[in-house]
Amino acid sequence: MSPKSSSGEGSMHDPRDNPKGISQKGATPKKTMPKGAAQKGATPERGTPRGDNHLDGGSESGRNPGLHPESRALHAGWHPDAPGEPLAPSWDPSTVFRHPEQGLSGDSWSYTRLDNPNRSQLERTLASLEGGSEALAFSSGMAAVQAAFHILEPGDHVLLPDDLYHGVRNLITDQYARWGLTFDFVDMTRPGDVTAAANPKTRMLWIETPSNPMLRISDIRALSKLAADRGWISVVDSTWTTPVVQRPLELGADLVLYSTTKYLGGHSDVLGGALVARGGQDFQPILDRLRSLQRQAGAVASPFDCWLMLRSLKTLYVRVRSQCAGAALIAEKLAAHPAVEKVHYPGLADHPGSQIASEQMDLPGAMISFQVRGNEYTALRVVSACSLVIPATSLGGVESTWEHRKTSEFEGTSTPENLIRLSVGLEHPDDLWRDIEQALIAVVPKRDENAGGAEAR
Repeated sequence: MSPKSSSGEGSMHDPRDNPKGISQKGATPKKTMPKGAAQKGATPERGTPRGDNHLDGGSESGRNPGLHPESRALHAGWHPDAPGEPLAPSWDPSTVFRHPEQGLSGDSWSYTRLDNPNRSQLERTLASLEGGSEALAFSSGMAAVQAAFHILEPGDHVLLPDDLYHGVRNLITDQYARWGLTFDFVDMTRPGDVTAAANPKTRMLWIETPSNPMLRISDIRALSKLAADRGWISVVDSTWTTPVVQRPLELGADLVLYSTTKYLGGHSDVLGGALVARGGQDFQPILDRLRSLQRQAGAVASPFDCWLMLRSLKTLYVRVRSQCAGAALIAEKLAAHPAVEKVHYPGLADHPGSQIASEQMDLPGAMISFQVRGNEYTALRVVSACSLVIPATSLGGVESTWEHRKTSEFEGTSTPENLIRLSVGLEHPDDLWRDIEQALIAVVPKRDENAGGAEAR
């Protein structure tokens, strides 16, 4: 994996282009608006194809087959075809839509909890980028997690990683144990341990790679095959990687899960989650069950959140590649710094999962966990000593953030007390490193090599 740096140029709007000062946001010349074209605040007319216009490798019209994902991120959800159509998709906030004369059908817009033009555009784009048959957008990542667990029946057994996002651990422990699910946490980097922990009621294999927060790497292809051979459903939480870095469906997984709040949204301003499902008639009943749950339970992404998310996806590939390039540089510098005890990053040659990572990841990612020389107090002081990196939870935004992970997790977590989790943003790597290094120097005691490694101040 050799991340490539990406950069872009922007330009300021020149008011001379619009001398009368007329706002043109979302405006469309009415005389050239084709019948049935989507307009802001308007319901698609009868006979308008559901989901508006789009271009992707699998479009019904067959136009531009084999588009690269960078192009599909821009055009799969919405692409203006006719004169007068807006370049950017419109936001459709309406909760209800007028019925067609012949009454409602499965292809009719009806009620926003059931479906909405903005959600349809977002779901189509996510499915295209991940290579899935369908995507389902939810109001949060945890709502998507809940939907995945609801595939199962009370009494079913789930295998999860022993190192995973604490929110998933809390949900299955606090809520689904009462509901009747049974579960075990195992080391997913050892497929033999997974097999040993299974029982006749095992129905789902939950994979998170790289894991949160220790960045352990699990073999998606091997684990997905193990699940398929035994009739289990394999779910891969790909929040940290996105389809830019890793595409689990190509490796045999059944479902991919995202907290779209993170890298897919990328700007720390929209909450959401998603599931993307593989194709195949054998999986259609599960997909139907998920779609039914999404619409009946109602934990759906709002039209505006979908609109924001679709906007963010347009820059996904540029953002994530640049973040990965910066993270690779920062990880190398951290690994060589005397104030750092250990760095967890799959792009480093000494990472125990680096070989598998190179086979299933296009880039090493933009998340780094590292342990400072010291204790919890030392790590907390380092996190507070930066001026550019922001102490905050969550991840994947354009601004770099970090946190003392142990105090952000559940009581009894096994996360090391001196571990800091860093989400590398789009700042220049030199500026980031200068800020991180001054924090390490200011807080972590220097080591006196002449005194056999004893700390000296």
